[in-house]
Amino acid sequence: MGLLKLPLLALLLTALPVFAAEDTAALIQKGAYVARAGDCEACHRTAENGGAPLAGGYVIDSPMGKIISSNITPSKAYGIGDYTEQQLADALRKGINAKGQHLYPAMPYTSYQGMSDDDIHALYVYLQQGVKAVDQPVPETHLAFPFNIRQLMFGWNLVFLDSQGFVPKPGATEQTRRGQYLVDNLAHCGACHTPRNALMAEDNSQYLGGAKLGGWVAPNITSDKVSGLGDWSDDDLVNFLKNGHLADKAQAAGGMAEAVENSFRYLSDSDLHAMAAYLHTVPPIRDPGQTERVVRKVTPVDMSTLETGQGDQASLADATGMDGARLYNSACSSCHGRDGQGSADKFYPSLSLNTALNGNQANNLVMAIIAGIDRKGADGAVSMPALGGDLDDAQIAAIANYSLHTFGNPALSVSSAEVTSLRRGGDAPLLITAMPYLLWGGGLVVLVLIIVLVLWRRHHKHLREVEAKRIALNRRFHSK
Repeated sequence: MGLLKLPLLALLLTALPVFAAEDTAALIQKGAYVARAGDCEACHRTAENGGAPLAGGYVIDSPMGKIISSNITPSKAYGIGDYTEQQLADALRKGINAKGQHLYPAMPYTSYQGMSDDDIHALYVYLQQGVKAVDQPVPETHLAFPFNIRQLMFGWNLVFLDSQGFVPKPGATEQTRRGQYLVDNLAHCGACHTPRNALMAEDNSQYLGGAKLGGWVAPNITSDKVSGLGDWSDDDLVNFLKNGHLADKAQAAGGMAEAVENSFRYLSDSDLHAMAAYLHTVPPIRDPGQTERVVRKVTPVDMSTLETGQGDQASLADATGMDGARLYNSACSSCHGRDGQGSADKFYPSLSLNTALNGNQANNLVMAIIAGIDRKGADGAVSMPALGGDLDDAQIAAIANYSLHTFGNPALSVSSAEVTSLRRGGDAPLLITAMPYLLWGGGLVVLVLIIVLVLWRRHHKHLREVEAKRIALNRRFHSK
C-alpha cells in the first residue's frame, strides 16, 4: 500500500506546476478583460499611432493643462515593474503612486475606488506578467501654479474621494448590480457623463446628466425619454456600445468613439446587457429648456440649381464662400445625401434622425465637422474626414447652421466665435477662469496681512519704547 502512494504523490507533485500555470493564465486573461473594461489603453498609450500599448506618453488636454500618461508596463526602470499589488491598489483606489505622489483625477481613481479585490489582483497579474515591458521614459507632467502642487490633492480627496467602495443600490438584481459596478466603477462612465462642480469634482446631484468635455458633449445617459436614453431598448444600448452607432439615432465620436474602440467592443454581451439594464434604472434628468427631441420629416432640397462643385470633398477647393448650402453640398452631400438622409443601408447616417442635430446643443455637430470621426466597432471601421483644416470657423458655422435649419433643430444656431471656442476645447471651467483672480486676491490678502503685521509690530515696539522711557524716568526720579 505504501508503495502505491509513492507514484500518486509523484504524480501530484508534477501536476502542481501545471495547475499553477493554468491559474496564472486564467488570471492574466481576466486581468486583460479588466484592463479593457477599465479602458486603460485609452490614456496609457504612446503618443504615436501604432506605438507600444500601455507604454504611456499620451498627452491628455485637461482644463488644468497637459497631463502626460504614465508607463504602466512592467518596466522596472520606467514603468510599474517594482510595484507591489498594494501599491497598484493605492494608485487605483486612492490616487497615490508608489512614490507617495498624489495623482490628478484625470486618472479616474474616484471611480476605481470601488474596484473589487479580485479585479485588482487579476489586473496586477496581467500588468506584471501578461504585458511586455517597455523601457521607455515618459516626460513628467508640469502644470502651471498652483495645480503643480500635488499636495493640494490631499485636501481635495478629503472632500470628494468616496472611499467606501462599491455599494449596490437597494433592490438591485444580480444583473443591475453588475451593471452598476461597470458603469460607476470599472468603466467609469460618470467621469465623462456627470457634470463637474466648481472644484472639478463630479456633481452627483446631476448623476449621468451629461457634461461638456473639450468641445464635445458627453450626453445625458439617464432614463429620461427626451434628453436621455429612456426611449432606447436594452438591445439598442448594447448595439451602440458594441458598434459605436445605432441606425437613425446616434453615432459615437470623440471620446466615446475611443471608448467603443478600446473598451466596449471587447466586453461580453452579458456585461453590456447588465450596463444597459442598470442605465434604465438611473433616475431621469431632463436637460434644461428641452421639452422634446426635434425629429423632422425632411423634404429633399433640389440643390442642382445651385452653382456648386461635384458634391464631394474634392470640390472644397472651390468652396470659398459662406453659403451653407453650397458648402454642405461640397463637403457633406456625397455621403449624407442632398436631402440629409444618408444611405439606404444606414452606413452613412441620416442627419435628421441624429442626436447631434436634434437635441438642444450643437457642440457635437460642430466638433464632428472639425475633427471628423475615426472609429472601430465590433462590426467594422467608420471614418468621416476632418474638415477643420480645410474650412475656417465661419464656414464651419455656415455648414452647421444649414444642417440644423434644414435637417435638425432649427431653434439652434452656431456663431463663428462659438466654433472658435469649441476648436480650442470649449469654455474653460469656472475654477480655471477664476484662478487669476483668486491668486491675485489671495496675494492681496497676504499683502494686507503682512502690512497689518508690520504696523502691529511697529505699534507694539513704539509702546515698548514709551514704556521703557517711562520706567527710566520713574527710576531717575526716585533715585533723587
